[in-house]
Amino acid sequence: MPLNEMLLKIDGDRAAEALQEAIASLDGAGGELVLDFSSVRRVDAGVLRAMEKLAGAAGDKAVKVVLRGVNIDVYKALKLIKLASRFSFPA
Repeated sequence: MPLNEMLLKIDGDRAAEALQEAIASLDGAGGELVLDFSSVRRVDAGVLRAMEKLAGAAGDKAVKVVLRGVNIDVYKALKLIKLASRFSFPA
């Protein structure tokens, strides 16, 4: 992991709160914030709102947000509300 990268694990049971913590940690993230979504099985409106806020805050601070371990249902929800393009997804 490069020095300018921060990794945070998102708990599926409290994803909205974890994303708020991720927004607060953007200043220390350097150039890239990696969020591990492997335990997130589904997203609700609160999580999607938090992700939209995260994308906006990251854009303002020029921090790239990478979502790792995103399942297909979460990806489809992000795609449907046109948020997927604001994040990176590793292969």
